[in-house]
Amino acid sequence: MLKQETDSDEALVRRAGLGDKAAAAQLVERHTRMIYASSYRMLGSAAAAEDAVQETFLRLWRHAGKWKPQGAKFETWLYRIAMNYCLDQLRKTKREAPEEAAPERADSGDRQDQKIFAAERRFAIDEALEKLPERQKLAITLCHYQEMSNIEAAEIMDVSVEALESLLARGRRALRTSLAPMREHLMGKMDDEHGAHIN
Repeated sequence: MLKQETDSDEALVRRAGLGDKAAAAQLVERHTRMIYASSYRMLGSAAAAEDAVQETFLRLWRHAGKWKPQGAKFETWLYRIAMNYCLDQLRKTKREAPEEAAPERADSGDRQDQKIFAAERRFAIDEALEKLPERQKLAITLCHYQEMSNIEAAEIMDVSVEALESLLARGRRALRTSLAPMREHLMGKMDDEHGAHIN
């Protein structure tokens, strides 16, 4: 049995294009987690990320019969579908804020403080990411959160590697500026807590 060949993304999408539901289900199972994670980072909402996953695979089935294995590999093509959808949604719903769970307060002492600090830091990073221009946000999501290489991210965004690096540099600068007050806030809290030891 030629399992490696028949189970490759390219083989599965060809079979899905011919109406093979089992092949389609395998592609969904293989790629849902990564598409969901990157969509959540872009859209800031679990419900919106689930919609993005659903829409990505609907678009895939619509075009599976026409897909040809040339140029970008299948995974890059699929990510491009997902990220284009996310960018469209961001343009439509510019002011939709991400939902954040409140930090738990059941614990006490240092462990509770660490949880609160971690929750505040996550919230601050997500909020700063949300304020970035769409393409800077997409570049940082792909390279830092999805851990893609600059070449892969550039392919997905359909830009040169140089253009991607410029987007990353501008995005990182903006994030550092946005997060500077948060760093001072957290450092200030730590100084307050350990004030008895500082003279």
